[in-house]
Amino acid sequence: MKHTHATLAVMANDFARAARKVPTDAERRLWWRLRARQLGVKFRRQVPLGPYVVDFVCFEARLVVECDGGQHAESALDATRDAWFEREGYRVLRFWNHEVLRETDAVIERIWKVVQERRR
Repeated sequence: MKHTHATLAVMANDFARAARKVPTDAERRLWWRLRARQLGVKFRRQVPLGPYVVDFVCFEARLVVECDGGQHAESALDATRDAWFEREGYRVLRFWNHEVLRETDAVIERIWKVVQERRR
């Protein structure tokens, strides 16, 4: 079945909407710390970006933040996604779910540092 660009966009929006309704524990914890401009910039969650849906994005800093479970270990798809984002001018930060859950402050500090670098 061949999909048009408009059909793919609708599918991505539907997927993003569904993902916002059932976040992982790590996504929920990270969103609690990123929402409401707590780092001085606006983050959005589960957003279609090009042909992909990202966990979190800050358009101002052109930063994508991904929370990864075990299915992402050595993922060729993730490498392809990251390369696409970088070609589009985005920086990608990936954190394992257990990092977000156990070392939340360190994860937030890393994100904050990259936001500061990218806003210069």
